[in-house]
Amino acid sequence: MFIYLAVVITNLFSAIPFIGHDLVEFIWGGPCVDQPTLNRFFSLHFLLPFLLVAAVVIHFLALHQNASGNPEGTSSTSDRIRFYPYFAVKDAITVFWFILFLSVLVFFAPHYLGDSENSIPANALVTPAAIVPELPFKLNSI
Repeated sequence: MFIYLAVVITNLFSAIPFIGHDLVEFIWGGPCVDQPTLNRFFSLHFLLPFLLVAAVVIHFLALHQNASGNPEGTSSTSDRIRFYPYFAVKDAITVFWFILFLSVLVFFAPHYLGDSENSIPANALVTPAAIVPELPFKLNSI
C-alpha cells in the first residue's frame, strides 16, 4: 500500500515539462520505488515536525524582535510594549499549558480520543464486521 502511495504521489512530479521523469527517478533513487525511496519518505515524515517546531520558534523570535505591533498603525515607538518579559512570559505560559494538557491526555487517558475497536486483539481467521466486500464479489457469492 505504501509503495502504491509513493508511486502515485511522486508521479505528480512527472508533469513538469522536460525534467519531470528525471526528477521522479531522482526522488525514487532508481528506476522504481524500492527500499531507498521508503527510507527517504520515512526520514522526511520523521523530520518534518521538528522543522515545523523550529519554524514556529523562529517566527516567535522574528515577530517580537523589537516590540509588539501597533494596531492603530501609527509610527511612534512611545506606546509600544516590549517583548520581554511581557509577551515572552505569555508565550511561555501558553506553551506550558499546552504541553501540560497533552501530557495529561497521553499519560492518564491514552485511549480517550481513540476508537474502541483498536483494543480488540487481531485474529487472522475472522474478518472484522466493518470490512464488506465490493458489490461484484457479493453477486458472485449468491
